[in-house]
Amino acid sequence: MSVAQTEPVLKETTRDIVAAWDRTTSSRRLYTVIGLILIAIGFVGSVQYADEANAGHFFERLPHLFDFLQWLIPNDWNDVWRALFGRPSPLANGSEAYDFASGRVYIWGDFYIPEYFELMITTLNIAIFSTIFGFLIAVPLAFMSARNITPSPAIRFGARRICEFLRAFPELVFAGLFAAVLSAGPVPAIAAILLHTIGALGKLFYEIIENIDMKPDEGVRSVGGTRLERIRFAALPQVLPNLISYGLLRLEINVRASTIIGAVGGGGIGEELRLAIARGFGAKTLALLLLLFLTIIAVDQLSAWLRKKLVGEHQFLLAH
Repeated sequence: MSVAQTEPVLKETTRDIVAAWDRTTSSRRLYTVIGLILIAIGFVGSVQYADEANAGHFFERLPHLFDFLQWLIPNDWNDVWRALFGRPSPLANGSEAYDFASGRVYIWGDFYIPEYFELMITTLNIAIFSTIFGFLIAVPLAFMSARNITPSPAIRFGARRICEFLRAFPELVFAGLFAAVLSAGPVPAIAAILLHTIGALGKLFYEIIENIDMKPDEGVRSVGGTRLERIRFAALPQVLPNLISYGLLRLEINVRASTIIGAVGGGGIGEELRLAIARGFGAKTLALLLLLFLTIIAVDQLSAWLRKKLVGEHQFLLAH
């Protein structure tokens, strides 16, 4: 077949490919539109059902969605900084809305820690304590769950079911259970976040362990190494950077979780934030939100920097 004869065939093939691509794209767009319409119908129907069941009044209250901004805006924007650092307000009238200096935690003489910073430290302590001990428990549990490390199906089954059970329930469920037994405070929050951390990290860890290179394990076994020695010298060095990386990522999640649990009686900054919102204290609410926002940014940046140092900068470049 000559070049002149081949050229029309190629053009025809190209047109067929373009036509098939156009048909596929059109079908995908049609399915997307139909899916969005069905979701919208389902949403409107569920909200209407909730209204009829006296469980919502969503559409009636929708125009008032941003009414909270009226009380959130303080009379004096400088009160946000005064509330944050525990400084007295010129608008103080004896009410709790402006008692910024009453919660100071004095360390020595006139030196003090502002109340909200002390509460933020409590929240961070809950998250750090839960993450560290959850990490230490999740590591051996993950090795017992890994198929290439633990040959016993019974041990693997039990370890995996423990991880599944612990991560099946949100932290708030565990927090409510422990609060009923231990009363409100940081201890139930620590226990709740700790248990969920064990389940979540155990799942991530054993998936990492099952993908390691088994040649070092074979080498340690060939010279008579015990199971613990195989884990210590063959498996752990391969996975430790990734385990620590996931542990730091979990720390970021636990800071947010400890704030949420604090709002339901777990102590820390979350409880104070709930009270400030419920009582309509605009300056206090903004100060707490600002401190929480800055703290989460700092934790995120610090953990990201540590993960890069542990895993390697090239891994992040490849991921992006």
